[in-house]
Amino acid sequence: MADRRRGVAENLPGDFFVDETCIDCDACRQLAPAVFADAGSYSFVHAQPETPDATRKALQALLACPTGSIGTLHPDRAREVRGDFPMHLEAGVYYCGYHSPKSFGGSSYFVVRPEGNWLIDSPKFLPPLVRRFAEMGGIAQIFLTHRDDVAEAGKYAARFSSCRIIHRKELASQPGAESVVDGFEPVLLAPGFLAIPTPGHTRGHMCLLVENRFLFTGDHLWWSRTQQSLNAGREVCWYSWDEQTRSMATLAQYSFEWVLPGHGQRIRQAPEEMRRQILQLISLMRGGES
Repeated sequence: MADRRRGVAENLPGDFFVDETCIDCDACRQLAPAVFADAGSYSFVHAQPETPDATRKALQALLACPTGSIGTLHPDRAREVRGDFPMHLEAGVYYCGYHSPKSFGGSSYFVVRPEGNWLIDSPKFLPPLVRRFAEMGGIAQIFLTHRDDVAEAGKYAARFSSCRIIHRKELASQPGAESVVDGFEPVLLAPGFLAIPTPGHTRGHMCLLVENRFLFTGDHLWWSRTQQSLNAGREVCWYSWDEQTRSMATLAQYSFEWVLPGHGQRIRQAPEEMRRQILQLISLMRGGES
């Protein structure tokens, strides 16, 4: 629970605040950019919400925060927005909220399909979210993009008898995984669900392309609000920037409308614009920029 006595100095006085335990995961700034801003290595309240919609978004950010670093003078109000997660994006694809500190606050997603629902990476294992997943039909498959974002996948797999899917190079992070991808060629996991190995950030990183519309990118690719374009980060590439550049060129072969990352901003754009920006990004990556 956030402690007002430890609030960061930049907070604008009022109902909401951020304390010094913030890990700068960006979740609050994505959910409520009118309220939270970036101080460089942590978030702060730059404007107190003045409308019901702004207040709701701030409360959503409070629940999503992986470290409980957001507080309010009226903490009981957080109950009002528990039912907002998972949050529907489009066509049965949901953003889970409830980021886990075990994945440094990475986003996770839930895909509802008649043939069985999918969880992409893992949120916190919390009763409100577990209940909602159960009400929505459970979790048949858990796709894990890479070792950093497995969080509490094991608990979800045990609760819902799910099949966890991970690349062999990342298996040490989830040794009990039920399905292991070998090699670096794309693998059709189910109709409309294509695993695309994208080594670079880590050795066995994978993206998941769903129905040629939704690309779940882990920590490989995201939307930059400052640059207003698709981006990748050399400073957060743990394995090989050259490999990540080659993997990015692989993604340029596919068509999709959504980029849904673990870290970074999600975005929807026309497929032709996605491809244009990826080609532009590849050129920058090859030139040593990011």
